[in-house]
Amino acid sequence: MDTREMSDTDASHLAQHDGGGITPPPSVPRVRRKPRGLGWAGRLEVLLLAGPAVVFFLGFVILPVAMAAYYGFFRWSGFGPATEFVGLQNYITIFSDPNFQSALAHNGFIVLMSIVLQGPIAILLALLLNRKMRGQSVIRVLIFVPYVIAEVVVGTGFSLLLSTNGAANGMLDKLGLGGLAQDWLADPSIAIWTLMAILTWKYVGFAVILFLAGLQGIPEELYEAAAIDGASYWQIQRRIALPLLAPTLRIWAFLSIIGALQLFDLVYIIWGQYVSSVAGTNTMAIYMVVTGRNAGNFGYGNAVAVVIFVISLIVALIYQRSVLRRDTAGAITERGVQ
Repeated sequence: MDTREMSDTDASHLAQHDGGGITPPPSVPRVRRKPRGLGWAGRLEVLLLAGPAVVFFLGFVILPVAMAAYYGFFRWSGFGPATEFVGLQNYITIFSDPNFQSALAHNGFIVLMSIVLQGPIAILLALLLNRKMRGQSVIRVLIFVPYVIAEVVVGTGFSLLLSTNGAANGMLDKLGLGGLAQDWLADPSIAIWTLMAILTWKYVGFAVILFLAGLQGIPEELYEAAAIDGASYWQIQRRIALPLLAPTLRIWAFLSIIGALQLFDLVYIIWGQYVSSVAGTNTMAIYMVVTGRNAGNFGYGNAVAVVIFVISLIVALIYQRSVLRRDTAGAITERGVQ
């Protein structure tokens, strides 16, 4: 009798809760644990793995920049200790020199036109090569070959090809188009566009490989779903491929900008250190060599190197915070509770 009464009492007590079910046990609050330290073994592992890279970075990046900044305050011939302190005079001279202003403007033009010319061409080639076709691998290799050719070879070849008596003008004469023959390297109105054509031929293959890698990372299910919905090939590329390719495009643009700001080798090989200023193709790096090493004023050359470094750093920081921020923010996540 008592057992039944206890059962009826328990049943009536449980029935008072919503749904007539059994009340779940109270939830236990999650306790955020402090992350554990690496310990001596972990610290030793990090030191062994990252130590050599840090040493090389400090020795071959930070130390040269610091030394260049130091010698930039002196008038120094490159031999012996720097004793003739000039303060900020080197930097004042740099920014007041019309030749440096012209070189800076050329670098800015090269940055802009590299993105405008190489970007669309590389995207179009990457979209076409992303489709299945015969000889696809061979075409990819041929497009990438110019990028792996040494700049010395490229510069020497184009300097011979585009000279006044070179093969380009000779071919135009044989085709009856002698009127189109130009002084491709020395004419100031043409030389900068000649440089952009050479840069596009040289570096567009690198952009194509990057874009192909980005396109191959897009799931095939997205293409198939769009095709089932009746989207055409170019609609799929415009609505799916290109938006998902945007992170790769932004990374390529960053690399292209930094490379254009530091352009030196092709201009130096094709135009030389003196012709480039006359032809309108001189860059900041060419200006550094001409006014620094060749003039015997290594202190001034170091100051120019510091200016180029600071300009590149400022551009990189602005680009990272304004353009790459959306990509890097998605890669940073909070550490979960262990």
